[in-house]
Amino acid sequence: MDHNKLKGRPSFPFETIGVAIAFSPRLEAILGEAKILSEAFGAQLLLMHIGEKTATKETRLEELMQKLGIDKNKMQVIWKNGNPVASILEVCKQHVVDLLVVGAMRKENMLKYYLGSVARKISRQAKCSVLLLTEPKKEGSRYKKIMVNGIESQKTVHTINTAVYFGKHLNVKELIVATEINQLGLAMTMASDSTALQASKMRKEFSEEEMNKVHDMVTNVSEREGVQISEKLIKGKPGFAIRQYAETKKADLLVINSPDQTYGIIDRIFTHDMEYILEDLPCNVLIVHSRGLENK
Repeated sequence: MDHNKLKGRPSFPFETIGVAIAFSPRLEAILGEAKILSEAFGAQLLLMHIGEKTATKETRLEELMQKLGIDKNKMQVIWKNGNPVASILEVCKQHVVDLLVVGAMRKENMLKYYLGSVARKISRQAKCSVLLLTEPKKEGSRYKKIMVNGIESQKTVHTINTAVYFGKHLNVKELIVATEINQLGLAMTMASDSTALQASKMRKEFSEEEMNKVHDMVTNVSEREGVQISEKLIKGKPGFAIRQYAETKKADLLVINSPDQTYGIIDRIFTHDMEYILEDLPCNVLIVHSRGLENK
């Protein structure tokens, strides 16, 4: 495989969808989700299992694929031994996976959180977009409301575009771009000796400026016909605020940028940004990796 195909590759369309499978009680649901997604996007399926290949596993996988009606001509199964995270990421690179689907628990216990689960480690390290499914269903998840974190970043327009692409293929009608107000920036705009009237005026001007930034990003979204996009400002800590808002508004999918760096253990102890979302997933989460911006 020509790995140069990865460099500068856009975050969509999803031509190859990778699926990390484990022979757990959720296997049928994960496969069902994968089937729906591959049909919606017209993508090839790449099922990958990191672990021993046995006749029992092969038989179970074959039975489930037949039961779900997965087209064997449009999929491939990869069996590989090794470290789960490193192996999955290597397979994704070798086969130029555009979207990796992984089952994830909404909230993990403290030990697993600090050591890092497979799903969350993949989320931080993957060089392709990752869809974390918190409650996979064999008939496929229903996406009615998508929320996008409209953080100020060069990646965000690509993330919104990807969310629109995702939504259009799954018949989503409502998409909300929610931006967390920078509380530090707001505090810096107000002098300690400001009157209540002056402070109120500055807060209003700051909010209007932040809303204009969101609107500019949404204006640059391409092919948005058929998807209603609304804009919203929310207050709070980056990552924590969007997580709470997605949960409160009962979003079916939260779409966020990929991390700008590889997080270490210290970043997870002093929680911030993406880590607030990963520690307690509010719903299914799509992490968009803008590969065209990876060296910028």
